[in-house]
Amino acid sequence: MEEWSRILTDGLCVFKSMVNRDTEYCHVGKQSVLITLGYNSALLQFKSEVGKYILLTEGLYLFSQQNIMQDFVRTATFHRAIIQNHIDFTNKVVLDVGCGSGILSFFAVQVGARKVYVVEASSMAKYVELLVRSNNLSDKITVLFGKIEEISLPESVDVVISEPMGYMLLNGRMLESYLHSKKWLKSNGMMFPTYSEIHLAPFSDEQLYMEHYSKASFWYQEFFYGVNLSSLHNAAVDEYFRQPVVDTFDARILVARSMKYTVNFIEATEEDLRSMEIPFVFHIMQSGLIHGLAFWFDVAFVGSLATVWLSTAPTEPLTHWYQVRCLLQTPLFAKMGETLSGKVLLVANKRQSYDIQIVAMVDQTGFKSSNILDLKNPYFR
Repeated sequence: MEEWSRILTDGLCVFKSMVNRDTEYCHVGKQSVLITLGYNSALLQFKSEVGKYILLTEGLYLFSQQNIMQDFVRTATFHRAIIQNHIDFTNKVVLDVGCGSGILSFFAVQVGARKVYVVEASSMAKYVELLVRSNNLSDKITVLFGKIEEISLPESVDVVISEPMGYMLLNGRMLESYLHSKKWLKSNGMMFPTYSEIHLAPFSDEQLYMEHYSKASFWYQEFFYGVNLSSLHNAAVDEYFRQPVVDTFDARILVARSMKYTVNFIEATEEDLRSMEIPFVFHIMQSGLIHGLAFWFDVAFVGSLATVWLSTAPTEPLTHWYQVRCLLQTPLFAKMGETLSGKVLLVANKRQSYDIQIVAMVDQTGFKSSNILDLKNPYFR
């Protein structure tokens, strides 16, 4: 048992980017660990060889898919986008990238798709195969186990469908796989969704700021079992402020109109998503402290008959993506009528997520603040 505990511990180190203070994990059986982060869960199975530990499988659980499928806004919007543009699917070949439960593929068949190729790299593929067989659709839907970058299709496709969005649109870097799938798309083919808009706006929230800052108060102790911890307080503050906050909020905390950054999935390349710079100028509508920037996203399904929007804005019904807020360590005071300018730099990292660099300045006073955050390590509030 002690040896297996060491195998699991060492194995988890390989996936340490997945495990943070907001992640729950437990041993399952003799060679597995169940990791739960927010709405997502994965089963990791390890084996040991001489001097190393290897991931055998990475499996998704049905309750994880259930949580996503029960997001009414998400599922109903995808369904409506496909149904209202049925002529784009009738007698067409469709590719479903990272299908999860495969529900989008079933929607495509419902409106008359001739053939649907389902690509899924996790163990959910076996459940999709079971659903396909039990619904008597084996002649319509073919399940391909693997990554889109590695599998081969027998033909080009007319439509690519996927739900590649993560927190703040980008987390998980599934969008790159979605763009990679265009190598199988006919020249006049369609992408569902077709393009996205990342929205950002400055916000004022003293309660959130103080809540975040006070988390590090533990490290301010000068006599913890006889040890002075206070030298680590600043490092702890830095660490907490590197965490984007995933929650929802009242839109009235926004102190300026939002601006947007568009990613057109038809035109964009994988390389375009590796580094994105978003310059901004906000006209402040009310005086007060600016504690950071809030982010959300919309995606559009542009079909031949209708354009359907899926929005994660704070003014719209809540989705499992929530919204994301990035705090500044040093709040900025701005008066109504002044301008806040700066930039957001989003840089893809090897942890299947992004580093977020924010620089902001009140133009009239010259006061500046900045922060670097790790989207892979959010705080679920």
